[in-house]
Amino acid sequence: MITSQQITGLILAGGRAQRMGGIDKGLISFHGKPLIESAINRLQPQVSTILINANRSITKYSHYGYPVLMDETPDFSGPLAGFSVGLRHCKTPYLLTSPCDSPLLPTDLAKKMAVELEGNHWELVFASSKEGDGKIWSQPVFCLMKSNLQDSLDAFLRKGDLKIDHWFQELRSGTVVFENSQAFANVNTPEELADLEKVSP
Repeated sequence: MITSQQITGLILAGGRAQRMGGIDKGLISFHGKPLIESAINRLQPQVSTILINANRSITKYSHYGYPVLMDETPDFSGPLAGFSVGLRHCKTPYLLTSPCDSPLLPTDLAKKMAVELEGNHWELVFASSKEGDGKIWSQPVFCLMKSNLQDSLDAFLRKGDLKIDHWFQELRSGTVVFENSQAFANVNTPEELADLEKVSP
């Protein structure tokens, strides 16, 4: 059985946040605290340690006491660039990824994904959410992967493809469907932030 001690958490804060006017999303105030604090508080009990992937505000992120890793690929290459640097610094058998702007992420994210990964001998498992209308949406930046996938990811990125689901297709990958779609709500606009503050404690 995969335990939390075998998992490193990676919080992705490396994006450009263009829909928020380019401000650093992880530092936007949510219930009076930077968004990233909610992600840290939710992820911390599920993993042995945390890494933060960021490409600016490095000093501010480093105040949380965790290593802050910058992309090693140029020009904000998206979440896969964050995955790559996270895998390079991951010292446990598994890496669990989550964005900095989903403050209600599931508290059982690691547990459910670990069961799925181990039970089906997957290399990577990503989250999906079930909406009120029954539709299933993939949430690919939330995933649990084996930490030995560095070579696979680097080879994929060298091809110039940045699409996360295309990489998943090259792996033995599966998904876990979470019933609470609100858990994956993320903040892309000031309006979404205001709405999320209304529904969360």
